[in-house]
Parts: sequence; structure tokens; C-alpha cells
Amino acid sequence: MYRNQGHWKEAEELQVQVMETRKRVLGEEHPDRLSSIANLASTYRNQGRWKEAEELQVQVIETETRVLGEEHPYRLSSIANLASIYRNQGRWEEAEELEVQVIETRKRVLGEEHPDTLTSIANLASIYWKQGRWIEAEKLQVQVLETETRLLREEHPFTLTTINNLALVLERQGRIVEAEEMYMRALKGCEKVWGKGHISTLNTVINLGNLYKRRGKIAEAEEMLLRALKGKEADQGKIAEAEETYIGVSRV
Repeated sequence: MYRNQGHWKEAEELQVQVMETRKRVLGEEHPDRLSSIANLASTYRNQGRWKEAEELQVQVIETETRVLGEEHPYRLSSIANLASIYRNQGRWEEAEELEVQVIETRKRVLGEEHPDTLTSIANLASIYWKQGRWIEAEKLQVQVLETETRLLREEHPFTLTTINNLALVLERQGRIVEAEEMYMRALKGCEKVWGKGHISTLNTVINLGNLYKRRGKIAEAEEMLLRALKGKEADQGKIAEAEETYIGVSRV
């Protein structure tokens, strides 16, 4: 609860307490204790305490490798979390290496179309996107989107996130018309699923408004951005940074 509310100090204190109690009662290598360590690493990660998060995540991975095996889902999730830590520090090569490892293993163990596999592919696309490797990012996003549309549905949250991410990649390549079509597709889905005032809908509105501004469609841009401003003020939220809204969020 504390972590979800951003009360990091309180969350950290409780997680350390749980971790120490589980170590004493269950042992150092029990899966529940490893889960506690991973949760503490997540708290550090959310605060940008990368070194501390990395140390704990590596500890978890080493123990899970020895106790659970290299292909266990818990271990793969831990590697994906470590890749996220590297990604947020701009350590692209290390992040890419780990994410590729997770993708290959999940394909073999879970299958190419499993949601966890698709999440890993989307995260790799994010790594490419952050480096300006647009063609590689687009290829992966299209792959994920086609599979999610077929297996989940157009209005599934993962699908809508992928549509937004693909729109951003297209926009960065100057393919404005295609990007606008994707943003409109995402907006339609968000409004249907969450309603016009939901944060995800409003973030999509901001992305579309910024696209209109770049195209010189000032009236349309103003309409969209004012709509987002009013909606977020009503929700007492902050105005998101428009261009980073979706793709900046890992799906780990």
C-alpha cells in the first residue's frame, strides 16, 4: 500500500522487516524471502536508487538460478527487472542483452504468443526506441500489436499501450499521417474502455495534441491540450510529459 502511494520510506521499512523475518523463519533461499528482496529492489528502483536496486536484483537472480533453475518464471522476471534498471540508467547494451535472453527463454518455455513473451518484446522495442533505432523498434511493436490484437482484443490495456508506442515510433520517423491514425485508434479504444476523463485517455489526448501542434494544426492542438488540461485538473493530477507517456513505462 505504501509503495503504491509513493510513501517510499514507510514501504522500505516494512519490506526490510518482512525480509529479515522471512530470513529467520524460512531461510535465506526461500522463494518468499526472495520475493521480499525483489520488492525492496522495486522500491529502490522507483526512487531512482539504481545501485541499491541493482545489487538486490543481482542477489535474487543468483539465488533463483541456483535454487529454481535458469528457466523458472520467477528468475526470468527478475532478469527482466534488472534489464529495466539498466534501461533507466541508459545502459543500453546491458539492458538489451538481458532482454534478448529473457525473450529467447520465454519463447522456448512459454511460447511466442504468451503475454509475458510479448511484454519482453515490447520492452526490447523500448530499448531500441530510446536509442533512436526506429526501424528495429517499429518491427517489434508491429509484431506485438498484431499478436495482441488477435489474441487479446483491440481494447485490451496492453494493446492500447502498444498502439500508442507504435504511434510514437512512427511520429519520430516523420510519418505523421500514420502516427495520427494510430493515436486516433488508441484514443477511441481508451474512451471506450476507461471513459473520456481517465488518465490513460488524457495522456493519449496529449500525444495527439502535440502531433497536431507539430503539423501546424493549431486549432485542433489547442482543443486537445485544453481538454487534457481540464481533465487532469479535475482529477487533481499532474500534466504528464506528453511524448513520454506510454513508451516510457516498462511492461515488466
